[in-house]
Amino acid sequence: MNSFTFVPIGTIHTPFHDIAGMPIQPTGARGTKGTIAIAEAYREGLRDLGGFERIILIYVFHKCTDHQLMVKPFLDTTPRGIFATRSPKRPNAIGLSVVRLIAVREEIVEVEDIDVLDGTPLLDIKPYVPEFDAYPGSCCGWLEAVAVNAKTAMSDDRFR
Repeated sequence: MNSFTFVPIGTIHTPFHDIAGMPIQPTGARGTKGTIAIAEAYREGLRDLGGFERIILIYVFHKCTDHQLMVKPFLDTTPRGIFATRSPKRPNAIGLSVVRLIAVREEIVEVEDIDVLDGTPLLDIKPYVPEFDAYPGSCCGWLEAVAVNAKTAMSDDRFR
């Protein structure tokens, strides 16, 4: 298989300095503000982003040192296959969050509803477009019965 190298386009800053105690999804981080410092080489790419209400952040789980194919997710006690979870212990430690865009100011992007660890390297930003990205009523497997708990569940240190 091929391997790939990615260069971060910026750094995400949030109030979360430890993996334990963080929200496990953006739905549990409502109102939490953060900023993204975009590297100079990529700032021109922020043009026209300001018209979107939400954006998709693609980032590196930079504090995860290995992966697991079976995990006990935060919302369950049953071991699950990694690809049926949103656990950060992935073969490629890539995460994504849909956050509210507050403002774009030169090299700083202000966001809200952020569930990301402070200092996280940002790989990409994509606009969230409801017509492309939302599928209301979709089945969500084993998470169907527990997804509502993501609003209040906090992480622990099991995925360091």
